[in-house]
Amino acid sequence: MMGLLSLDRSALLVVAAVFGMYQFVEGGCSGRCCQGTDFTCATTDWRMDRVYETCYCDERCLKTKDCCFDYPTECPAQPCVVSEWSHWSGCAQPCQPSFRVRRRSVERLPQNSGQACPRLEEQAGCMEYQDRQGEFCASVQGAAFITTMEYSKGRTHDLYGAPVDAGFCMEFKMESLTAQCMVENRPYTRWMQYLREGYTVCVACQPPAMNNHSQSCQGDGNLAERDELLHWQAVGSPHCRGTWRKVQRLQHCSCPHVHSFIFI
Repeated sequence: MMGLLSLDRSALLVVAAVFGMYQFVEGGCSGRCCQGTDFTCATTDWRMDRVYETCYCDERCLKTKDCCFDYPTECPAQPCVVSEWSHWSGCAQPCQPSFRVRRRSVERLPQNSGQACPRLEEQAGCMEYQDRQGEFCASVQGAAFITTMEYSKGRTHDLYGAPVDAGFCMEFKMESLTAQCMVENRPYTRWMQYLREGYTVCVACQPPAMNNHSQSCQGDGNLAERDELLHWQAVGSPHCRGTWRKVQRLQHCSCPHVHSFIFI
């Protein structure tokens, strides 16, 4: 009888060795999850590859494949947690193409090889039409400053809720542009990738970019000859600029969305 019991116990140990002794061994990483690389964060236990020897409970063990078998459950990955975006700041400089900023903060750092923190700051092109003293900026002639038509959302009413002039639309044929336009990949400059030589683009002239007295926008080319070469620059990337020629003036823009812009 004793011989049979000894044989049954031996068989049980063999089965446990083959299928892993997860249920027979106390978790090797229980209470010992370590950040980064920590050679002291180790014990002798079953590894995730079912080898019984020194195993680790630090973040690096996932790369070196020597984690203790219970690392995923005892040390679950926790991603970085960030706050909501702040409100956009004002333009850095008034009365000229500039940029605005919004930020967010880290509320919890990633742990156990969790997802890294995303960008904490974003910039976008902008232009303010009043100086720091509240005076309206003087009209400045020069190249047209443009941005995506998305910026026109919310311009249907002024600060007091009154409807604003819908303005007009200028069609241009794109003649040239710098290579920088094609490589812009920041969230608020990706629209520049759709600028192409030879394409017809629409640019809306609306308040507050529209001058109240002249009923025009800087660089809109409204009074230019059809064969006159005019200059433009993308707001948000001073290296994205080029030339175009006026095609016609319209009451409303009708170009595809990716080829529709607005004067700033």
